[in-house]
Amino acid sequence: MELKQSTELTGKKALVMGGASGIGKATSLALAAAGADVVLTYWSSAEEAEQVVTQIRTLGRQAHAIRADVADADVAEQVFAQAEHSIGEIDTLFANIGGLIQRCRVVDMPLSLWNESMNLNLTSTFLICQAALKRMEPRGRGTIVTMSSLAAFDGGGPGSSHYAASKAAVATFTRALAKEVGPLGIRVNGVAPGLIATRFHDTFNTPANRLAIAERTPAKREGQPADVANVVVFLASERAAFLAGEIIQVNGGLALY
Repeated sequence: MELKQSTELTGKKALVMGGASGIGKATSLALAAAGADVVLTYWSSAEEAEQVVTQIRTLGRQAHAIRADVADADVAEQVFAQAEHSIGEIDTLFANIGGLIQRCRVVDMPLSLWNESMNLNLTSTFLICQAALKRMEPRGRGTIVTMSSLAAFDGGGPGSSHYAASKAAVATFTRALAKEVGPLGIRVNGVAPGLIATRFHDTFNTPANRLAIAERTPAKREGQPADVANVVVFLASERAAFLAGEIIQVNGGLALY
């Protein structure tokens, strides 16, 4: 994507979960282009993570990558501690966490799959936000952006009730957290993407279905990772200083139908 550089986040330090690909990668680069130093996490995309780090450094920003699965409280703490050791006190957390493990009808769903989905999407978000707040609250400042989904509002596609429920819980958690920590100087908002051209939809949607979904949107196209990244940068900036508890749907108007 073409990066438009600015200075609105100069001096800021950001931690981007899942920052090696898709929306996370686009957001890591967009935050850096706006002036922030960035630490990004990844799980299996080590080479891609290093490529993103290199791109960020060419913009003159600090950048580091950490391999981590934050579905464990100790790991979430370690990630935050390592991030702050690398670039300094984190101002912005993009909790870009989660995914659809597999499609499965409710009648056929084992409890293990339900629990795994809640752990991946909701518990991991809770843990990294908790680790962030332990540091942000004493400082009296910070911004958190969570990752929900259009599925939280429309129930998702076939066989994704577990995913939709977990992402709806993330949205509600975001609103509750905004009320809890807003008086302490910390802003919490979220994004809820629809059909975005990422590996997620490469894996769980057919080309024909994606085309049909895109045709239903007023925008008449799939979203791009940069479409979401630009909203995250806005939420991290002072332009969003009076926004709290918002879940911004980035879906080209798909939610209108």
